[in-house]
Amino acid sequence: MSPVIDVHTHMLTKEWLSLLEQHGLPHYSLKEVRGGLRAIHLDGAPFMTPVPYMFDWEARIANMDKARVDIAITSLTCPNVFWGSAEVSLKAARLMNEDMARAQKTWPDRIRWFASLPWQHEALALQELNRCCENGAVGVMVLANIAGKALTDPAFGKIWAEIDRRALPVLVHPSAPPGTAELGLHEFQLTAPIGFTFDTSLAIARCIYDGFLDRYPKLKLIAAHGGGALPYLVGRLDICWENIPAARAKTAEPPRNYMRRIWVDSVVFRQ
Repeated sequence: MSPVIDVHTHMLTKEWLSLLEQHGLPHYSLKEVRGGLRAIHLDGAPFMTPVPYMFDWEARIANMDKARVDIAITSLTCPNVFWGSAEVSLKAARLMNEDMARAQKTWPDRIRWFASLPWQHEALALQELNRCCENGAVGVMVLANIAGKALTDPAFGKIWAEIDRRALPVLVHPSAPPGTAELGLHEFQLTAPIGFTFDTSLAIARCIYDGFLDRYPKLKLIAAHGGGALPYLVGRLDICWENIPAARAKTAEPPRNYMRRIWVDSVVFRQ
């Protein structure tokens, strides 16, 4: 029987959270919410709430046993390390990467991990990617937008090229999408239920139309939360590719063919 592998599950450290609290302003802050927890707020609105078991590896293993998960590939979640100076961003990435590397050594049959990188600082990101691979990382975690920039931005080209050379899987995890305030997502806290799925869908669709998967043929993208809205939009992506010249300017094949190369998880919370 094949092992049950969880590719989308998060861990944090108190040091990472403290660093975010010190250097995340003006956009990120921590404030108390119901239940005595402190949520990470983006521009005053809560969008991610750290819970105790995210800091506890023993609890992680116990929860895996209860859920009959054989292997967890852990990763950092949003806002990842896309804040602060270059020095702070690298420090935040290393805090998390080193913690996950230690956990893998402690539970070698149960834990693997996706590296977090300071993408907005190219040389540091490449350096950290190499270090993480040497320390056992099995892939990379990236947010669907990097401090508001698209994954296809030329600024990230060398990082993607190295990931492609290594044929590493990449978990594309959403964050608050650009334009969150203009879309009114703070009302009813719509960032998590709607904004996240939009962020993932936009990021992957942009990769498809941009010819990203032609440029990086060994790339393995995992679209979080069931692929966002993408499974329901394949026909629409195709018909636009067929009828809008700009939509097919950079791709050799229709979007449905590229979608077959996109992996998805099952984190949709209901069956």
